[in-house]
Amino acid sequence: MSWDHEHWMGIALEEARAAGAEGEVPVGAVLVDGEGKPAATGRNQVVGRNDPTAHAEILALRAGAESAGNYRLLNRFLYVTVEPCLMCMGAIVHARISTLIFGAPDPKWGAAGSLYDFSADPRLNHRVSVIGGVCEAACRELIQSFFQDRRKHARIAAQRI
Repeated sequence: MSWDHEHWMGIALEEARAAGAEGEVPVGAVLVDGEGKPAATGRNQVVGRNDPTAHAEILALRAGAESAGNYRLLNRFLYVTVEPCLMCMGAIVHARISTLIFGAPDPKWGAAGSLYDFSADPRLNHRVSVIGGVCEAACRELIQSFFQDRRKHARIAAQRI
């Protein structure tokens, strides 16, 4: 089966934009089954849910597991706009995701090769294939502009004091 990574990352980017519009860090995810059908989507909702675990990846995995009726998401592909953190990579490994496809690397938190590499740790009983850099420029621009905007507003607020 041929995979259109840009198509699925485009859907993840839509989720990320929706998260940003809600004041969340703009990260989006889409879970795709082995037949190329969408199984679930997720976007960051940490602030709105007051839940430090409400990352896009976690929410997509939860919805996908609920839909599948199984916590093991064998032969599934997870598309994420930003390289997953330690918590999310742990969940991805536990869920037995086949392939992780991400857009922008995260040198500060990334656990799929940038800072850590949970995907290939030989001590774990599952290996996740990783494809990075899909629609990287668009993913990077979205997250960078969000944080630039946030810093700008913080400076303006500080000047008013």
